[in-house]
Amino acid sequence: MARIDLVDLAHSYSGNDAPPESFALKPVTMTWRQGGAYALLGPSGCGKTTLLNLISGIVTPSRGKILFDGIDITQATTQKRNIAQVFQFPVIYDTMTVGQNLAFPLKNRGVPAAEIAARVKQIADLLELTPYLDRKATRLTADAKQKISLGRGLVRSDVAAILFDEPLTVIDPELKWQLRSKLKALHRELDLTMIYVTHDQTEALTFADTVVVMHDGRVVQSGTPAELFEKPAHTFVGYFIGSPGMNIMPAQVRGREARIDGHTIVLNRNYDGLSSGSLIEIGVRPEFVDVVAPAPGLLSASIERIDDLGRIRFARVRVGDVKLAARVPPGFSPSGDAAAIVFDPAHVHVYADSLLVEGAA
Repeated sequence: MARIDLVDLAHSYSGNDAPPESFALKPVTMTWRQGGAYALLGPSGCGKTTLLNLISGIVTPSRGKILFDGIDITQATTQKRNIAQVFQFPVIYDTMTVGQNLAFPLKNRGVPAAEIAARVKQIADLLELTPYLDRKATRLTADAKQKISLGRGLVRSDVAAILFDEPLTVIDPELKWQLRSKLKALHRELDLTMIYVTHDQTEALTFADTVVVMHDGRVVQSGTPAELFEKPAHTFVGYFIGSPGMNIMPAQVRGREARIDGHTIVLNRNYDGLSSGSLIEIGVRPEFVDVVAPAPGLLSASIERIDDLGRIRFARVRVGDVKLAARVPPGFSPSGDAAAIVFDPAHVHVYADSLLVEGAA
């Protein structure tokens, strides 16, 4: 187990002399605490797997340093980093039994037989693999094989960290939630540093204590699931986290007011001093925008459709040229497509060039 420090870490697959904007991973400095559960979240090509491979040693960074418990391991091999890695597809030995597969990483390191047996039993019990310990792995389903792969990563108690690269890709959707819950329970019981790469926000938010959101090779925000939802530091985070994502709208902002389509929205904070050359937008999650009946003084909208999700209904509305998602309050039934929308000022955020502006109290 280890604390991991990334210091100005960056990487280009085209060489160190490549233009900075072409780097697969732009410079990042951050610390991951020992025993933490982290998720690297973002779309394909955002740099999350590159970052994972830099930590594991599969890739050597173009710039910067990686420290494990204060020791520089930037040039160290994967083996010397004492890392366990679980990939998208099961990496197991089909000719071995489940028990032999789980024992292999320990046997390969000369761990005493009694200790191997005890650890294999512990991991098999946690992953519900005990009934299959004597079966050949080749006869098992894809999800069972991936459980073995997870177990091979978890069986070593001395690892600095366990890295998961989209490990539930091949798992049946109905079983994914079970394995996510199991991984969370394993993290609590084993107290291991775990880093989980995924493009699926549900996987990231249910597994990790800290989610690192990446976009275009950059870390745009790192925080708890609640922090990412309630206060996105970047418009991409607002859009990517949540279903539906945050509404992002161009606006004219001055002081404690924002204007959209000629209508004034009251803000909770003061935004005097915004740069006139910046792209100014406001962001508000659909949960904090209500569709109401048209009335004088309210922002007019046109309803395009209503999505009924059972526990909540969201309306897709248009305000001028801007499309939004808004909550349909319980008991409210729109008459035709004409409506109005009302914003909760406490949850309206202001962004300048996609970055959150705090404003003054």
